[in-house]
Amino acid sequence: MMSVVSKNNLRKQFAIAMSAMYQQEVPLYGTLKSMVEDINRDELNANPALVEQLTAGRNLTRLAEERHGAIRVGTAEELLAMRRLFAVMGMYAVGYYDLSVAGIPVHSTAFRPLAHADLSVNAFRVFTSLLRLDLISDKALCDKVEEILSHREICSPRLLELIDQFESSGDLNQGDAIEFIEEALNVFRWHKGAAVDVDLYQELLQLHPLIADVVSFNGPHINHLTPATVNIYRAQQEMKERGIDAKAIIEGPPTRHCPILLRQTSFKALNERVVFPCDNGSNIVGSHTARFGEIEQRGVALTPKGQALYDRLLHQARARVVPDGKGDNASEYYIVLSEEFAAFPDNYNELRLQNLAYFYFSVNDKVTGQPKECELSIKSLIAAGYVRFDPVIYEDFLPVSAAGIFQSNLGSVENNNFGIKDDKGEFECALGASVECIFEHYEAIQKESVDACIKHFSKKC
Repeated sequence: MMSVVSKNNLRKQFAIAMSAMYQQEVPLYGTLKSMVEDINRDELNANPALVEQLTAGRNLTRLAEERHGAIRVGTAEELLAMRRLFAVMGMYAVGYYDLSVAGIPVHSTAFRPLAHADLSVNAFRVFTSLLRLDLISDKALCDKVEEILSHREICSPRLLELIDQFESSGDLNQGDAIEFIEEALNVFRWHKGAAVDVDLYQELLQLHPLIADVVSFNGPHINHLTPATVNIYRAQQEMKERGIDAKAIIEGPPTRHCPILLRQTSFKALNERVVFPCDNGSNIVGSHTARFGEIEQRGVALTPKGQALYDRLLHQARARVVPDGKGDNASEYYIVLSEEFAAFPDNYNELRLQNLAYFYFSVNDKVTGQPKECELSIKSLIAAGYVRFDPVIYEDFLPVSAAGIFQSNLGSVENNNFGIKDDKGEFECALGASVECIFEHYEAIQKESVDACIKHFSKKC
């Protein structure tokens, strides 16, 4: 009898296979990955304190393996299929992101592990966006899009069988797991042949490049895989030095001693060869621009209070200077951003004391002895040096940053007329489940670590 494969191991195997596939499809991703590995090695060798911090409460090797990808689906049925597929690997919908605020006709979630222990094994995430035809005023074109997507099957019959099998039994054996990975990878492969003719493609492109990307192909190809770095500023500079066409602005908060949330940059989307079918059976060779290479640096997760402060300061900075996308005002924007974020404490202890961020508490094995008082509190244990605290890593995404990455690589359309329409209920209906609350999970990780520390010392009292 073949042994079963845990969700964590299946997710890890799939992430490795996805990375290998994407590197084969987009060789520049391999260059990016190697560059990030070199930067991380240099930074960690030069900073033992950073190594200790990253090791506390999680598996340091996850930094080298950490990836997030992004896909775009066209229908509620496709979103539901993705929820079922990712659940096999222990990945669940966390957070709701409305990108209509930036003129992009999608709303999104991130499929990822939930538990701290699962994230420590492998933190693979897939940012998944659903096309919103309700925001498109061209009814005739919407009808064409719906007709095209209604015939698309992104999961093979065998993949659906394996998902059904998992949902019935709760696991897959080794042989089925291997087959699942192979079948699932096919969902996200690049299709060199378009599913629409060149005239319809151009029509969709004029409406919005993202719509063309979703509708014009036979599946939700992975648009990028993102390695994690500990110094994104250096990664940005090295891309430029190597002649890689990097986006002008690093999205997210400014450079800080204590990183918060998420900073992202990327190389510009590639212009890739595509074959468009013709009615007479011939083909037209054209091109499509969508897939790119992204790098991220993750910092501490913020509490609702901290997130509100971040949102306010970012809004104030962008009210003064709006990044132009070309880099002409990048220096001015960074200066203004740093000025505004001077109001955000750049010290982990202050972030903790002001309840601005979440922390993972653990027994400090460098301190021996036992607290004199058995009326234990996490505050007293920290003050006495018995417990240390380290940042809980932010595992999620930022709508403004996601929109900035999208616009840099897909381009934007003036007067798109999409408007703003947050509709979490509609998204969850399509998903067939509720999205998990981001803050509840960070709160649970922090509380679990506090309880473990109290229990550890209580046993000795």
